[in-house]
Amino acid sequence: MAVAQQERAIRTRKIILEAAAAIFDERGYEATTIAEVLERAEVTKGALYFHFPSKGDLARGVLAAAVTTDGVRPHALKLQEMVDTLLLLAYRLPREPMLSAALRMAVDPQSRRQFGTAWPDWTELLAGFLRDAKTRGELLAHVDEEEIARMMVSTWTGVRVVTEGLPGTYDLPDEISLLLRLVLAGVATPTVLPRLDVSAARAAHLYDDMPAWRAETAGSAVGITH
Repeated sequence: MAVAQQERAIRTRKIILEAAAAIFDERGYEATTIAEVLERAEVTKGALYFHFPSKGDLARGVLAAAVTTDGVRPHALKLQEMVDTLLLLAYRLPREPMLSAALRMAVDPQSRRQFGTAWPDWTELLAGFLRDAKTRGELLAHVDEEEIARMMVSTWTGVRVVTEGLPGTYDLPDEISLLLRLVLAGVATPTVLPRLDVSAARAAHLYDDMPAWRAETAGSAVGITH
């Protein structure tokens, strides 16, 4: 019974967070009301406040959920795992309000002052990939892992924000693929660089593989973490 209740609580929390993220993405944090979240999630006020005591807690939950390596499988090259994380994020972001809402709040000055951003967590996640890659001989000796991680987060975010405001239509995975090619050419060793797949097509493949990844992860006693 306890296990069933726990699973139900996890599902309810996810439903509430996804509903809040969708409205944050559509209207922004300030314009969103708890009543709208309740209506969208179809849960009681008690259930919502059990998981999220305030609207601010909903915002913090959305930001935390956006830092994810879901769908990224272990690879012989740690740089490929980092690439896969960034490509898959680019493919998922236009399709998943949770990710889109987190970015919207991160670039909004008012929301940023209230809740901060997930950028430090993303920077540390990428720095971890890079540190592991360096110990395996995948990076050039002069590379500073923290600097590259910070620049990757900054430029990834900038690509998304700038292309949204440019005339024409830009496919985010294509743009991130270009970014990765430019950056990795200056940091990966000559023997590793040709082995990395940074194509936008890989992003779509990773996304299509996510249901299988989730099924495997759910069936395992130990989840995949980085």
